[in-house]
Order: sequence, then C-alpha cells, then structure tokens
Amino acid sequence: MGGVGKTTLAQIVYNDGRVVEHFDIKAWVCVSEEFDVIRVTKTILEEVTSSNYDTQNLNQLQVRLKESLRGKKFLVVLDDVWNESPGHWDILRAPFMVGACGSKIIATTRNHGVASIMQTVSVHNLQQVSDEDCWSLFAKIAFYNEDSRDHPELEKIGREIVIRRCKGLPLAAKTLAGLLRSTRDVEEWDNILKSELWDLPEDKNDILPVLRLSYYYLPSRLKQCFAFCSLFPKDYEFEKNKLVLQWIAQDFVHPPKGHKTLEKVGDEYFHELLSRSFFQQASGSKSSFVMHDLVHDLAQVVSGQFIVRLDQDKLRDICTKVRHVSYVQEKYNGLEKFQAIENSRQLRTFLPRKPPLSIHFISKRVLDDILSTLQCSRVLSLSHYHIMELPNSIGNLIHLRYLDLSQTTIKKLPKIVCTLYNLQTLFLSNCSSLTTLPEDIGKLVCLRYLDISGTNLTKMPMQMGRLRGLQHLTDFVVGKCSGSGINELKEFHHLRGKLSLSSLQNVIGDEDAFEANLKKKKHLKELVLKWGKTTDDSHNEREVLEKLQPHTNLTCLTIENYGGTRFPDWLGDQSYSKIVSLFLNKCNYCFSLPPLGQLPSLKCLNITRMNGITKVGQEFYGDGSSTKPFQSLEILHFEEMSEWVDWQIFGNGEFSQLRELWIIKCPKLVGGLPENIPSWVRLEIRECSGLMASVPRSCAANQLVLAGCDGVGLGWQGVSSLVKLHISHLQSLNELPPELYALTNLEELAIESCPNLLSFSSSDVPPTLKHLSIKNCEKLVIPLSEEMEICCTSLESLELMGCDTLTHLLLDFFPKLCFLTIQSCDNLEALSIPKRRGLQNLTSLQSVQIMDCRSMVSFPQGGLPAPNLRRFGLESCLKLKELPEQIQTFCPSLESLELRNCPEIESFPEGGLPSNLRELRISNCKKLVDRRREWGLQRLPSLGQFTLRDDEDVGDSFPEEGLLPSTLTTLWIANLSNLKSLNKRVFQLLCSLKSLVILRCPQLRSLPEEGFPASLKFLWISRCPQLQALPEKGLPPSLFELTIFNCPLLKPRCQRDIGDDWHKIVDIPFIEIDGEMIS
Repeated sequence: MGGVGKTTLAQIVYNDGRVVEHFDIKAWVCVSEEFDVIRVTKTILEEVTSSNYDTQNLNQLQVRLKESLRGKKFLVVLDDVWNESPGHWDILRAPFMVGACGSKIIATTRNHGVASIMQTVSVHNLQQVSDEDCWSLFAKIAFYNEDSRDHPELEKIGREIVIRRCKGLPLAAKTLAGLLRSTRDVEEWDNILKSELWDLPEDKNDILPVLRLSYYYLPSRLKQCFAFCSLFPKDYEFEKNKLVLQWIAQDFVHPPKGHKTLEKVGDEYFHELLSRSFFQQASGSKSSFVMHDLVHDLAQVVSGQFIVRLDQDKLRDICTKVRHVSYVQEKYNGLEKFQAIENSRQLRTFLPRKPPLSIHFISKRVLDDILSTLQCSRVLSLSHYHIMELPNSIGNLIHLRYLDLSQTTIKKLPKIVCTLYNLQTLFLSNCSSLTTLPEDIGKLVCLRYLDISGTNLTKMPMQMGRLRGLQHLTDFVVGKCSGSGINELKEFHHLRGKLSLSSLQNVIGDEDAFEANLKKKKHLKELVLKWGKTTDDSHNEREVLEKLQPHTNLTCLTIENYGGTRFPDWLGDQSYSKIVSLFLNKCNYCFSLPPLGQLPSLKCLNITRMNGITKVGQEFYGDGSSTKPFQSLEILHFEEMSEWVDWQIFGNGEFSQLRELWIIKCPKLVGGLPENIPSWVRLEIRECSGLMASVPRSCAANQLVLAGCDGVGLGWQGVSSLVKLHISHLQSLNELPPELYALTNLEELAIESCPNLLSFSSSDVPPTLKHLSIKNCEKLVIPLSEEMEICCTSLESLELMGCDTLTHLLLDFFPKLCFLTIQSCDNLEALSIPKRRGLQNLTSLQSVQIMDCRSMVSFPQGGLPAPNLRRFGLESCLKLKELPEQIQTFCPSLESLELRNCPEIESFPEGGLPSNLRELRISNCKKLVDRRREWGLQRLPSLGQFTLRDDEDVGDSFPEEGLLPSTLTTLWIANLSNLKSLNKRVFQLLCSLKSLVILRCPQLRSLPEEGFPASLKFLWISRCPQLQALPEKGLPPSLFELTIFNCPLLKPRCQRDIGDDWHKIVDIPFIEIDGEMIS
C-alpha cells in the first residue's frame, strides 16, 4: 500500500547512528517502476566510491562494485522496487555476494511478488497505523508549537478527520495536517472534513483523495510551482536552491513586498509545499529532496500537456502546447533523442536530468539544432555535458534567465553571452577548464546568482561592481588593477550564502579591504579568505585581515595562507556566536592561535600547517571568563604542525562534547593529551614521535588509530567499547598488551609496520574479532596451534602482508572466514587443512587473493573445499605449478579467476574450470598459454569476459578456433607483442560479443577483413602503432562507440569527410580519436 511509511521506516533505520557505526559502507538507491540494472548498479557504485563511472558496460560496473564491496560489511537500501523479473534480480545481486558476513540489503515494495522473487530472509508487512498514532502524527504537524488541548473544537474536528479521512496512512495524516497547520479557523477545518471532493468518483490515475484535496486547497501561486516538478523522474533527488531559481526564471514567484528578495519568497513557497508533504527530505542528504511516488503521480496529472519528460526508452511526439521538457541524460545524446520536440517552438524549459556524478557527450551539430528550437526558453541546462565551447547561437535566446553550464569542459564563454540581458542565474561550478569570464559580463545587470566555484579563474573581469543585483557570488579573485580589486565588492549589498575571496595578496592597502564592506553583509553565512603566494609584507596582510571583518551572522570561516604574524582581535570574539565551523590552514607566520574557545557554537575546528605555532596555551582557550571553553566543540583536528611543542591542558571541563580528535604529523609535540574527553568516539594520532601520553578514557570510544607515536601508552581500561583498533609504525612495540583481550566489543584489528613485534597469541585478542590485518611485521610469529583457533572463530576477513615468519597457514582455524588476502609473505609455502578436519569447514569463504608469495608451492591436499568461493586470484607466485585440485567440484560457485605472472602453472586442474565462471583473466603465464587449446573454455556456458595480456609467444594470429565460447560478451587483448592479425573466422563466431578492447599490440597490422560480429557495440583500440586500416568490409551497424588512441597510421584514415576509412565509420553515433570527439 502506498503512503503507509515503508520508505520513512527504511530512512530511520538507514540514518540511525548505531547503523552508521555498524556498517563499513552504506548506499541508498531508488529503483522505481522502470527497473534498469545498469542504472541501479551504477548508482550504488558511485555512492559507495564517490567516484564518477561513465561506462554503460554492466560487466565493468559490476567488477568495480565487487572490488568496492569485497570484505566490507555493507548496507544497501533498494527503495520502491516493482520489478518481478527473477533474471533482473539475479544479475543485480551478483556483486553483493562478496561482502562481509553481516551485510544487509533492505528493499521496500508494495508488491508481495517482489519480496518472493528477492528471496528475502524476512518480510515486514507494514500495516496502517492506529487511529491514535495517526492522530499523534497529525497533531504534531497541525499544531506544531501548541497543545491541541488548547483548541478543543479543532481537536474534535481533527480527530474526526483522522478517523474518517486518513484511514491509517501516515502520508494522508501529514498532508492534511500540513494543509491545516496555517489556520486556527474552526470553519475552515470543518470545510476540509466535509468537502465534496471526498465524494468524487475514484480517480482513474489512482490519486489518493487526500492528495487531490490538498492540491485543490493550494494557493494558485503554489499550484504551478508544484506542477513544474513533474519534470522530475520518480524518486529523483532535487536541490531546493536550483528549483527555486527555476521557479523565479519562469515568473512563478510573485514580486516581493517590503525587504524580501525573490529568493526569500521562493524559499517560502518551497517550505510551504514541504510542510504540506508535497516534498520530503531525501535519505542521507540535508540539501536534497524528493517527492513520494504518489505525490509524483498527482504532479503528472495536474501538469497536463504542458510538461513532458522524454524518457530514455519512451520517446514520443508531443503537442505544440508543451512548454517544459526534461529528460534523463545518457552517455551520448544524438539527434534522435530530441526529434519529438523539433517542432515545439514555444519551449520555456530544457532540463537534462543527470545520473549521479557522470559526464555526458553531445555533438556540436545536436547542440546547434537544440538551441534553434529554444528561442523562447527561460531555463536551459547543459550541465555535465562534454562541451568545450558554446555556439554563438546561444545569443538568440534573448528570454533566457537561467543557464546551467556546471560540470562541463567549457574553456571560455563567448562574448555574445553578455547580450543575454534577462539572465538571472548562471551556473559555472566545477568547470575546471574555465580560466576567464567575458570582459563585458558587467552588462548582465539582471544577474542575481553567479556560481563559479571549482573553476580556475585567474582574475575577475573589469567592473564587476556593475552587477549590483547579485544575491549570490561564490568566488571573487582579487586583481591588482583598478576595476578588478576587492573594492568592487562594495556594491554587492545583498550577498548571501557562501563567498570565497582568493588572491588577497593583491589587496594594496587596508582601505580597499575596508571598502569591501564585509562587516555589513549580514546575509553571508560562509566566508573563505585565501592568500596566494606568500609576501614579505606581513604587516599589510594583518591590516587587511583586520578590515575584512565579517558580520557576526557568519556560521563558517576559512582562513588560508595568511601571512600575518597574529590574527585580528575579532577572530575568536564571543560576538561571533553563530560560527559552527572554522578552518585555519597554512598561516605559517602566526606564532599564536586566537581565543577560539570563546566561540560558543563552534563544533568543528581544523588547524593545519601552522608552522609558526610552538605552544597552544591560555590564549587558545580565552580570557578565563565564566564561559567554559569549547563548550560545543565536537571535532578537533591538528595536522602538520611541524614546530608545535607544548599543549597546555587545564582540565577545567574544556572539550566536554568532543567526539573526534585528530593529531597528525606533529613530530615535536610533547606532553599529554586532554584526559577528560568522556564522549570521544574517534581518536587518531599519527606521526607524533615526541608525544608522551595515555589514551584518554571514554565510554563511547569506537575507533582508535595510533601510528608513529611510540610514546602513547596502550592502556585499554577506559576504552572498553572500542570496535576498531589500528596500530602502525610503532618501533618499540614487541608484544600486544594483555588488556587487549578484555575489549569485548573489538571487531577490527589492523597492525602494520611494527618491526619488533614478536608474538601474537590467543590471549592477545578477543574472540569477537571479525577483521584482522597484519602487514609488514617481519619478526611476528603467528602461532599455528589449537589455542589460536579459539580467538579466530568469528573472523570473517584476514589480510596478511610481509609476514616473513609465516610458512604455512591452516585454513581450518577460520570457520567463518569470508575473505583471505595474502601478499608478499616470502616464506609462505602452503595453505593446508589437516585431514582430521574433513572438507566442510570453508563454507563461508568467498574470496582468496594471493600475491607475491614467491615460495608458495601448494594448496590443501585433495582440493580447496570452498563451495561458496566466488573470486580467486593468484599473482607472482613464481614456484606454484598447480591450481587447487578438483576446483570444478569443490568451488562450483567460482565466478572470477585471475592468474598473473605465475610462469610455472601449466594447465587447469583435471575436470576443467567451474561451469559458473564468468570472468577469466590471464597475464604473463607462459606455460599455461602455450597449452591454451586444452583449456576447454567452450564448456563454460556463463563465461562473459576474457582477458589475455602480457604474452610474447601467443603467435601472430589470435584467437584460435575453438578457444573462446560464443557466450563471450567482453574481450580484452593487451600487450601481445608478436600479434599481427586477428582471426577473422573466430570473430564471426563470437555472436554475443559486445565490447572489444585492443591495447598495446605493437605488431598488429590488420583487423579481420570480414569485420566484427553484428552484436558489437563498443570498440576500443589503443597504442597499436602498426595498425593500418579498419576492416575492409567496415564495422557492424550495431557499433555505438568507437575509441582510437595513439594509432598514428589509423588516425588520418578516420578524419572526418576526407579520411580513407571515414565512409566505414560515418554512421557510428560516437567516435573519439586521441581524446577528441569527432562525431
């Protein structure tokens, strides 16, 4: 049932502090009705890695996701799942199998069939809430700061509304309460209860009556704002800031009265829709919002034919009435994407909706065609496109008010942009190639919002001060010349939000700084003050900073590369009671810190690279007034303080709220640490060789990192709640303290580069341990006794690196082991299982990686009994001659096998490889490759990806007939030094091949004359200097993307219109040659 609270419940669990600490990785993805395995996989991958992945290759995405999840305890929420296809679910869940034990997947769905297909461990059927609970929710929203009992008549009507109209649905209660919270008029409440709209026939679109009613009672100014949001796909997370600016650009926001700005009025519109539950906070983000899918259905109904989304797979003709268009960006957008709007000449909105963190491609021709249809447009976004320059036809969009070019590769804006006199908003954020703005930008007198954060501007245009209407300016690069100096800011009376001032060394005198008038810019919340190269005039810099005093409404302040010898008196003054975050970085000439302890709201303090500081004392805490220093501080970070020696600690209750303390690279610091920080959760001390202290007590301790600080005592009595402990580069450590065993919550222990650590026994670690990593402890002896087995019964991941005393590893010690990684253990000879144990003890094992173990010669006799093993990798095991016996029988779940630089392995085990194998990568395994005709890959029905690289003797033609199965979808060929041609007959038989990558084959001269199979979509050829031409019969019409890099003989043949091979590739949608898009 929709609206019962499934997503809300999942959000509460997802954001709970205990859950955050329990899992290593979290990801939330809205799946929605149109189930796209690639999109969902990509979203999860980009969320867990915070990286951009532009590929649409599912196999590559899943391989990378596996690498990111391997050995980690993760929580993934799949919200709003509808698809009932078992095949889709099997594909999606494949990468999740490599996670640590205890990983969880939560799915929300209205469909019981989905739960059945996903083979859930438990199903929680969320029922409607009771009338009393529903009333409690209703009353909390409708009466907010008041007691409902103070309004008995309203309470009576409200309870009746809940019983008769809400029907136990929290969404209905929130929506109706939001509708009524702004009035205390009994008649209005009664009208809602008795409205005739409740009696209308059931809506054919299944719109809840309560939503219909709530929309009916919306003020007209909000109705069009809400309908505009049907441009978003379901479950799309949108930013309040950008949405409000788009409303303003469309004239949806009525001109303000009094001193309000348009942005302030737009914010009020937004919060009114939020309070009425038309919007709701997105999971895990304070700045993003979503619409419930039932609310989204309502938006689509009320928007009619005026608003259209060009969905990826549902392109359609649209009527001439359409005014607003959006679409989901694909990696490449061609002309066919926009054919549906080619006759729509009244479009006012053109908004691509990007998948997260991606870059997309659009050709100049397509861009020109789009702009020709947008001459009435007011809102245009080309964000995240690989656009290096804008065509001059942008100047024809004379009505344009909102232009978003963020995350593009644009190098400069054409001058004609400065003739867009109605432009109000210009986004250029993260355009890293942009170094200048047009000199005439001052002509854009209507400009209110200019975001140039993340650009590489070296100066501002002259006369920026003419833009007097600016409400938001993210950055200002101070110039030396008149007209580009800091005094241009004096005209910007209404700046709000965040402002970053850089190149402050160019401020000539404090009069110019004073003229900037920062002290009266009361709407600024965040301020960054950055000097460039260090100057010799510290007095001038001190005077400049004194005059750059901001308004006391500031909440976040950063000062970087300041060259003065002391900070101004205003910094640390109690009048700055709203400052929450403060960052001081590279202020190398300051010899003392300001009295930051007197800032009552300060929560986060980061002090780095302050090489002039030798002592932190009373001046840091304040003047000894009755105010308790640092009463709100939660995070304190000192880093790279090379001359810091003394930290005076008074023990008067300072740091009472501290949760995280970081002290990194402070080599001269001596003395102690604060003893009374009872709430610390994370303590990290690195490279502080002079520090002599004990670990402070804390009942909330969760993570402790000690690296390169031998003087910090390893006492554990006061940190019994510790969950993660990392110890490294402790030269004097020769044994683990016995108290370690008493840490009964400890789950993760990492020990690295402790060269004198000698012993490690069962009495050293608690049996709760789940993750153990030991690296580069050359003298450490790991006992192989039954006593040791006791402490390893819960171990899920084990990583051993550079442990030279290790000669054998008994796998039966670890019954719950999921992930095993061994690297550079030069004396390791074998993995073994005593015969007395049988073969049933490795059922949890999912991944084995063994690298640079040059003495290793054998696996357990009889085979490796790991029925759930999915990934197996061997690298640089120079003496190893065989893989585990009967791998086909004992490892039936194996999906990925990688062999690199194992020159003595001659063949696969008798019986072949497991039939479930999907990926096989072989590199520099000469003897094995010489016997490749015996591999039997044709018998592997699931094999989809094959890689062969780094082989000198593969021959001049590859692959041989019968080597590769027809199921192959991805083939990588790399570093085959003698390869001269590709076998034309074999490639015609690879009827499932979609991706072909050919890298660094210096002798390759020709491709198959008959071309490639009709299934091929992606072809990538790189560093093949002898390759002379594309196939004689051309490339298959299925080919979607062609990339050629560093192929000097091939490049001229592929030149547009004039190359000898141009006719072979002219119809390929997207062609990239040496980094340049030519199609």
